Amino acid sequence: MNAEHLEFCASEEWRDALRDLVLPYALADAKLGDDVLEVGAGPGLSTDLLRDRLPRLTVVELDEDLAAALGARLAGTTVEVVRADATAMPFEDGRFSGAVSFTMLHHVPTAELQDRLFADVARVLRRGGLFVASDSVASEELAAFHHGDVYNPVDPTTAEARLTAAGFSDVEVRFNQYGWAAHARP
Repeated sequence: MNAEHLEFCASEEWRDALRDLVLPYALADAKLGDDVLEVGAGPGLSTDLLRDRLPRLTVVELDEDLAAALGARLAGTTVEVVRADATAMPFEDGRFSGAVSFTMLHHVPTAELQDRLFADVARVLRRGGLFVASDSVASEELAAFHHGDVYNPVDPTTAEARLTAAGFSDVEVRFNQYGWAAHARP
C-alpha cells in the first residue's frame, strides 16, 4: 500500500466506516462459527471489530511489517496472526468454521491470484462453513487513491461465477454503487 492509503486504513475514519457500514453490510445474517480466518487484515481495524465477537480468530497477512505489528499488538489475545500468502495458506484442509475478507481483494494483483485465494479459502473451510467477502466497487477516485499501489478491483457481476469455479456453492452476491458482499459455502 502507498503511505497515504496505509495511513487511511489505520485511521479512526476508516474504523468508523468499517464498524458502521462495511461489516454490517457484509456480515448481515452471517454465522461464522467458533474458529474464523481473516484474510488480509492490514493494520487490523477489522480484526479489532471482529475479535470480541468470535471465540477464535486467525489472521493471515502477507505484508511482513503489518503482520509483525499486528501480531505484537494482539499478543495474549484470542487472535493468532500468521504471515502467509493467502493463495497457499499453511493450514490443513477444513480447519476453519468461517472466513472473512474485507476491502482487500483489490490489492491482489491479478484475477488469477484472486481466484487462487478463493480456492485456498474454500480448501481451509469446513464443509458448510461460510466465507464472507466484501470490497469496494471500481471507481476512478479509488484508482487515483491507489497511485503507486496495486488496484485490481473484483467486478461484482463476476464474483458468483468466480467463487463457484473456486469450489464454493450456495453463493450469494449483492452490491450497490459503493461496494459488494458475497456469502459462499464450500
